[in-house]
Amino acid sequence: MSASLQVSTNSSLSTPSLPAKTNGHNLLDSECQAPWFVAVLVVFSVLFVVYLAAHAKKNLKKLYTRRSYVTISYYALLWLVTALNLGWSSLQTWQCSPGKEVGWNLLSLFTTSGMLCLEISLLAFLLQDDYASGLDALAHNFAVSGIIVGMDMLLKVIYVFGFGVPLFLDGVGSTNKVKWGLWIMHKLLLTAAYGYILFVHFSKSRDSLHPRPAFYNYIVIMFTVSAVALFGCGLAVMGASFGIWLYNLTVFCYHSLYLPFLYVTFLADFFQEDDFLLENAYYSEMKDAGFFDADWD
Repeated sequence: MSASLQVSTNSSLSTPSLPAKTNGHNLLDSECQAPWFVAVLVVFSVLFVVYLAAHAKKNLKKLYTRRSYVTISYYALLWLVTALNLGWSSLQTWQCSPGKEVGWNLLSLFTTSGMLCLEISLLAFLLQDDYASGLDALAHNFAVSGIIVGMDMLLKVIYVFGFGVPLFLDGVGSTNKVKWGLWIMHKLLLTAAYGYILFVHFSKSRDSLHPRPAFYNYIVIMFTVSAVALFGCGLAVMGASFGIWLYNLTVFCYHSLYLPFLYVTFLADFFQEDDFLLENAYYSEMKDAGFFDADWD
């Protein structure tokens, strides 16, 4: 009797506890990001926050002086998204911690949606024909970006919280075709939008777009990143591990460098102390692009 009780007690003690699961996915089997990966993300995010904070007083004074509603809105949104991205970079361990899946999905959803809102609103700015200013431009840009980002968020919420698709979990669902199918659609639309602007820019209809050449350097880089991410998703949906690695590389570059790149391209000139230097920079770029060649004919 005592022997059987001892055997049953030992067997119960040796039984491993059940792994934490959410929506059928084993969180303990998910792979946390490497420490160097998290460290680099945090360093880039912190450095950009420090840079924004160091120039905040001068930038706010410039915003108050010029009263550009569009730039004020972009600057405020940039600060919000930068804070979210810093949290996303610092809390990478949430995606492999039991009980943190909902928090990680929400943080990832709001961070990626904020960055997408910046992307879409800038695309809307480059595509508008009348170059509206003030509240008209603000209403136009954020109406377009708000509708697109809202639909994107709704679709992701349905996939993540409705169907349990591990959209933001790197170590879970690596062979999930629904997950990669959604990312393929997402990257395909972005690549097509950037590709369309490049096509118009190098066609006879380039006069309908904004004249600053620096903006199209941004478009070229974003088109390349989106195309590489699309290619990686295409390989991942076929089960190729290289495709997953390639997609994760684009995610790493995007969250590390996109916000500083956007600031340098679209906002840095606005915050120059001397308006003459700003006008001279615009003139030099337009001259280099050949916009004044007709004046010499």
